[in-house]
Amino acid sequence: MNHSVSYTSRPDLARCRDCGVRKFALFNNMTDEDFKLVHMPVEDVSLPRRGTLYNAGDMAQSIFTLRSGLIKLVHYLPDGGQRVVRLVRPGGTIGLEALVSECFTHHAEAIQDSQLCRIPIAVIEKLDRESPRLHKQVLNRWHQAVMDSDNWLTQMSTGTARERVARLCLFLNDPETGTCQLPGREDIGAMLGITTETASRIIADFRRADLLAFLSRNVFRLDLDGIREVAGLDETDPLPDETR
Repeated sequence: MNHSVSYTSRPDLARCRDCGVRKFALFNNMTDEDFKLVHMPVEDVSLPRRGTLYNAGDMAQSIFTLRSGLIKLVHYLPDGGQRVVRLVRPGGTIGLEALVSECFTHHAEAIQDSQLCRIPIAVIEKLDRESPRLHKQVLNRWHQAVMDSDNWLTQMSTGTARERVARLCLFLNDPETGTCQLPGREDIGAMLGITTETASRIIADFRRADLLAFLSRNVFRLDLDGIREVAGLDETDPLPDETR
């Protein structure tokens, strides 16, 4: 684990019941009886931007749900390059391989300041044994993670560079605030398989064409219709984030 990660124990699970992202998270239909089964504390995790949650090969003893921020799952190449295999947004589950493997598969790093919940595997195993209804939910979450990865590969690794950047903008657009917080250009390049220079040029082109309206550092408002057109999506196509 990275030294920049901060953990805070939460023996009282009242906050879990009241969590704002609970409806999207792993155990979104836990009852009060289910919560009574959890005796090992769930921990708050604070991870600063560019902090590492875990590395590939680390012992996998917990899974994580993301409450706020943005996490990238990264595969590092022998030449030192990187490919981002998936982005995880609030409500997403990270490290599900811990349920069947001793080690994590990818590096998990924060693109934004992030808040997570660390759930020990012992908690998951206990709930599986004593609340079989939740076992299916774990399987559903695993299936969703696979679908998210497949969608990421389809949307972000095919098409022209402009189409990929447009799809990333749509993926990161927050419908509640109507804003899109873009990662750094180097991260965008690693996510989309393009150079940093190409990512910078396309973002600048989008700004000049008023497809991206600058609000603050790396935060933009999208011209959704225009960005969809560049992305190669028509009005009937789902946005890249609508597979969740």
